Amino acid sequence: MIIKSIELADYRNYDTLTMEFSPGTNILYGDNAQGKTNILEAIYVSATTKSHKGSKDKDIINFDKEEAHIRTYIEKDGAESRIDMHLRRNKSKGLAVDGQRLKKAADLIGMCNVVFFSPEDLGIIKNGPSERRRFVDMELCQLDSFYFYNLSNYNKIVEQRNSLLKDMFYNPQLKDTLNIWDMQLVSYGSKIIERRKLFVEQLNEIIGDIHYSLSGGRERIRVQYEPDVEIEEFEKKLSSNQERDIKAKMTTVGPHRDDFSFLIGDIDIRKFGSQGQQRTAALSLKLSEIELVKKITKDTPVLLLDDVLSELDSNRQNYLLNSIGEIQTIITCTGLEEFVNNRFEIDRVYKVTNGHAERMSVGEKAE
Repeated sequence: MIIKSIELADYRNYDTLTMEFSPGTNILYGDNAQGKTNILEAIYVSATTKSHKGSKDKDIINFDKEEAHIRTYIEKDGAESRIDMHLRRNKSKGLAVDGQRLKKAADLIGMCNVVFFSPEDLGIIKNGPSERRRFVDMELCQLDSFYFYNLSNYNKIVEQRNSLLKDMFYNPQLKDTLNIWDMQLVSYGSKIIERRKLFVEQLNEIIGDIHYSLSGGRERIRVQYEPDVEIEEFEKKLSSNQERDIKAKMTTVGPHRDDFSFLIGDIDIRKFGSQGQQRTAALSLKLSEIELVKKITKDTPVLLLDDVLSELDSNRQNYLLNSIGEIQTIITCTGLEEFVNNRFEIDRVYKVTNGHAERMSVGEKAE
């Protein structure tokens, strides 16, 4: 699969933008805060319906406008398709494929698979559990529409249950309705736990060899799922924790509190790994994500690299660039020297300046 072009209207700092992409390597360069990342974000939103930053729709619409539009043209299995996304400040987004309106966001899942890699991802291993859960959720929501559906509903139930717990402080009689939410929480949450277990199994079939190569044959890594509660204990633990939840005014049991550990031998590198080990593991994780998409979808994803090369040493840079292969890649950077120095083949170059993108000839890339 490739992205042929994208059109933006009133999206972040872009009034209008039309950009065509090569099936190979595309470079977007320019100073910081000019809008390079916004283009990658728009591509990600058109593929997943969500921002990789977790931004709400109203926050990605041009500051003084009420709505924004993303139109993405893709080619898959020799056929072209158009994804239209209508973002509205005070309403839910509108989605259409080839002019046909989609009733729900889950219907878009799997149409356009992308892997997004930013400098923040290098902190996945050492940062808190929420970032590791977010990585897993971002990937699974692209690969599995049922997971997308279950996670969306689970998050809504947690939010509504927490709201009820707060209201119970003033109206204790509302406790009688708590079990209704608990049943739904267990139903959706159990499906999430089950799918996360399978995801980690699939990931472990890939990541060990990648990490072994990336570490120069010195280390082999394994991912371990740490569910907050096992499926068979979920209902019982939720019930026994009701009083605790009422006092805390929040739901303290469930997959929204899961974590994932990364082990080299018996060493948990979240806590005891060096910064180099943690960064290598994060890179292994993102490269495994590419291979997992290929394996599950039988197609290649589009790789979005957001100024990540400047954060990697030369060995990791070379490994990443050599791993890209035939994948369509869109890379943002502040300068082109790192690509020239690596004799890296560039197919298309855009210079991004203050919400405008100017296509440069490939011959100008070294200037």
